[in-house]
Amino acid sequence: MSEQQTERSFQKQDAVFLNAKGVNKKNSRWYKEVGLGYKTPASAINGTYIDKKCPFTGNVSIRGRILAGTVSSVKMTNTIIVRREYLHYIPKYQRYEKRHKNIAAHLSPAFVGVQKGDKVIVGQCRPLSKTVRFNVIKHQKQQQKGSKQFQQF
Repeated sequence: MSEQQTERSFQKQDAVFLNAKGVNKKNSRWYKEVGLGYKTPASAINGTYIDKKCPFTGNVSIRGRILAGTVSSVKMTNTIIVRREYLHYIPKYQRYEKRHKNIAAHLSPAFVGVQKGDKVIVGQCRPLSKTVRFNVIKHQKQQQKGSKQFQQF
């Protein structure tokens, strides 16, 4: 119980009653499927972390847009910056220009070892803070085969 108490306030899941008599407390972890074909990570099912903004164990539902991007920053606590690159067409010159958008997304403790350059899929949810409106629902490690790898553009 002490490893999950990292904040100043007492951390507990809303759906679990802690003072039940005669109930096995080892199996008293609540989790859910986010739907849309995305599986709940094993670390969310078997873990001991408590995160009320986690889409698998918290009070957040994924609805709206599902976006893919590359992790560009992991400097914040439980938040990452996802960079989305796209091409914008300029009709006058009949050419494309590269543009990008940065999206702040909540990173659940279920995803361990997320680093800069990894591919993630984020789903839209309710506003979690001033800038965070997305939640990571899938993580894929960066593949390094050679010194130079073909990028998206």
